[in-house]
Amino acid sequence: MKLAHQKGILFCFSILLLFTACFIKSPRIDSIDPRIGSLGEILTIRGQHFGEERGENYVIIGGIIPTSSAYIQWKDNLIALRTPDFGDSGLVYVYVNGKRSNPSLFTNRSVMPQRITDTHLGSGPVLSELSPVSGRIGSLVTILGSSFGAARDKSKVLFNWNLENSLINISDGNQSQKTVEVSETELGYEYWSDREIRVRVPDGAISGAVQVVTSQGSSLPLFFDVVDKPGTKIFKDRRSFAISYGVDIKIQKATASNTLYLWLPIPVTNAQQRISQLLGRTVEPYVENYLGSSLFQLKDMQTGNESSLRTDYLVEVYAVETNIKVQSIKRESGSPIQAVYTQSSFLIPSDNPDIQKKANAIVGKEKNPYLQAQRLYEWLTAQGGIRQEPISLNLIEALNKQEMDAYTATLLFCAMGRSLGIPVIPNAGILINKDRETRKHYWAEFWIDGFGWIPVDPAMGAGALPDRFVFRSDAATYYFGNIDSQRISFSRGIINLSSMAPKGKIVRRDRDYALQNIWEESTGTLESYSSLWSDIVVTGVY
Repeated sequence: MKLAHQKGILFCFSILLLFTACFIKSPRIDSIDPRIGSLGEILTIRGQHFGEERGENYVIIGGIIPTSSAYIQWKDNLIALRTPDFGDSGLVYVYVNGKRSNPSLFTNRSVMPQRITDTHLGSGPVLSELSPVSGRIGSLVTILGSSFGAARDKSKVLFNWNLENSLINISDGNQSQKTVEVSETELGYEYWSDREIRVRVPDGAISGAVQVVTSQGSSLPLFFDVVDKPGTKIFKDRRSFAISYGVDIKIQKATASNTLYLWLPIPVTNAQQRISQLLGRTVEPYVENYLGSSLFQLKDMQTGNESSLRTDYLVEVYAVETNIKVQSIKRESGSPIQAVYTQSSFLIPSDNPDIQKKANAIVGKEKNPYLQAQRLYEWLTAQGGIRQEPISLNLIEALNKQEMDAYTATLLFCAMGRSLGIPVIPNAGILINKDRETRKHYWAEFWIDGFGWIPVDPAMGAGALPDRFVFRSDAATYYFGNIDSQRISFSRGIINLSSMAPKGKIVRRDRDYALQNIWEESTGTLESYSSLWSDIVVTGVY
């Protein structure tokens, strides 16, 4: 009887503890001060249900638990502590009796991108809220605030970005070193007004500061947490190339009123590559940058006139290495990237029955898009039919004969990938060897939801290397999912430009260093002229 009585008491006590625990209120953060701070500064957290003593309770800042000596004060509605060294930015949580509070955002001032102007004193953009405060690569984010401008024009939204083992001096004010812009290629800008912006989280973004930059200045940042990535992507082996290129024009026959339009490709700006500096140009463009090209206008040219357009850039390029958790990949429905980059086109005929049949035969029953892309790559590189020299076969002939060059191998990968519902885009640009010589080259990227773009270079993977290019013994495996920094891209996807005049005479340039549909257009009485487009010349490597 005594033992049974003791068991009854223990049971009742357990029920009482469980009942009490159910009614213990979770801690709640109402505010933190400051929201932007530095290592060692005092952070004050105000809220409710923290408890009168710290005991086993604790705070987490950016994933870091402060040491016991960091706590200065702990009350039921207030906590004061010195901030630990927690990296860029992070979420603040209070844990009480195993229960976690709501998060609050805290930014490390020492790694915060520099402001162009003081938005508190001037008329620059001001951020008030991000919704949601976390999301995947490619997900939609609403930015609320003021002074964004009625239209985007040249304004932009920047997310945090970083590279492996970076030793970047933030005090130099170079924002591009720590940020990646929302991408047009990824259909990133959905809506823009003076008080609301809707953008998609760009490829290469990591958790950290989000800023809006307009002609009036740069906003103070808000923290955004990039989550649920099915793998990692790092940027490394930075190289800077000074390049020069352009076109020479000679008018052979022209009278009175005429116009010659020239579309000059611009090096791509994305997470892997960015223009560090415009070093110079001989003529100012009519349109600075439209879909990745600058438009130059030569008006009322006369017989015998000559013009030379030259542009010099300093371009910064990084190698990209990816590591994918294949089983964590989740395909999303309704993605605009899915809708746009699985379409069939003249250069990428993904609706061709021969291409569809071959792609399905290669992947078999595999449904994972990453593994499907890998099988397509392995089939292309294993055939031994990819060579350095250009071939004159079209895509279907190249597929059937299994004879390809970098151009056809890239477009075949894109076409077969799209036929399987994988978003794929081709890249056009140049390779740069050890002697600074350049060669036109083509490769691809395919999109994985929640992760971003993954690079693929079938020609390099097959060992079709130009002379004096750095050879990798692991080329066959490396060039699926990784890419080197010995190249410059001038187009990602196909650049479809619009004619400037209904009766303009258009000149196209196939298999060049950019995949754009218009390079030249003449109107009026410009009857005859010659154009000499130069190769890309590398004038310096840093």
